[in-house]
Amino acid sequence: MKGLIKRNLVTGGAGFLGSHLVDNLLENGEEVICIDNYSTGNKGNIEKWIGHKRFELIRHDITIPIQLEIDNIWHLACPASPIHYQANPIKTAKTTFLGTFNMLGLARRVKAKLLLASTSEVYGDSLVHPQTEDYWGNVNPIGIRSCYDEGKRLAEALCVDYERMHNVDIRIIRIFNTYGPRMLPNDGRVISNFVVQALQGKSLTVYGQGKQTRSFCFVDDLIEGMIALMNNSYTGPVNIGNPDEYSILNIAEFIRSKINPKLEIIYEPLPSDDPNRRKPNIDLAREKLNWQPKIEFTEGLDQTIAYFQEKLK
Repeated sequence: MKGLIKRNLVTGGAGFLGSHLVDNLLENGEEVICIDNYSTGNKGNIEKWIGHKRFELIRHDITIPIQLEIDNIWHLACPASPIHYQANPIKTAKTTFLGTFNMLGLARRVKAKLLLASTSEVYGDSLVHPQTEDYWGNVNPIGIRSCYDEGKRLAEALCVDYERMHNVDIRIIRIFNTYGPRMLPNDGRVISNFVVQALQGKSLTVYGQGKQTRSFCFVDDLIEGMIALMNNSYTGPVNIGNPDEYSILNIAEFIRSKINPKLEIIYEPLPSDDPNRRKPNIDLAREKLNWQPKIEFTEGLDQTIAYFQEKLK
């Protein structure tokens, strides 16, 4: 049944989430074209597929249009951690706008389905808790995070307008904090920061008093949710994340207890516009996609620690 094999384009396919998606698609018999400019992606994440007959790797910046024949576009390309997207905010804004514009143009030309990897950051420093998809958000449009937060809000608007005007078949997923193997050790995210600091015998850095909360979804669960949305008739937006909520200080203390209980926790000033609380309401994902996370935090954390132990040797 060769004619039924889907040809998938994954932008940002060498990144943390993208490479796990590439694995899943190829392991399920589909074809994958991976595009990445390696700004935060790593060729090592997808190296095992190079030379595979159903895999193609293209080094390309999505702010420049590209012509391809595909069935599905999984649009993940964009720096996603504050350290990386704030390093060049104009480039981040261009990626979220021009990159999405180019991918929607491609989807329109070849009649492909497009899934946009949006983010819980569209909710900003939320005044609603937990966050539901009908909440419009509380975002600082001129803050240091706005290149990403507002960029993703604009990307969502572009998708919906292409659907309205040109009947492009779109899906919008709002991704909450995700962790697991292949996170970058220097991306400044909570889990990778604490795990790497603890493995290196350094003090764990908590920003503010550590009372701010996050909800962490293991990468395998996230990818299953993403695929469930792409294969569903529901357009979205839909929250995909784990609703178990922890304070940052609790996470630091837990990771310290697992790796080295003697380590000190130090406190630094809270970054500007850092959301106070983050927790997804996933009722819509349960109802429309029959999806909910399965992997317990401790299980996912053990896999993540094992990955960084190997990586830091």
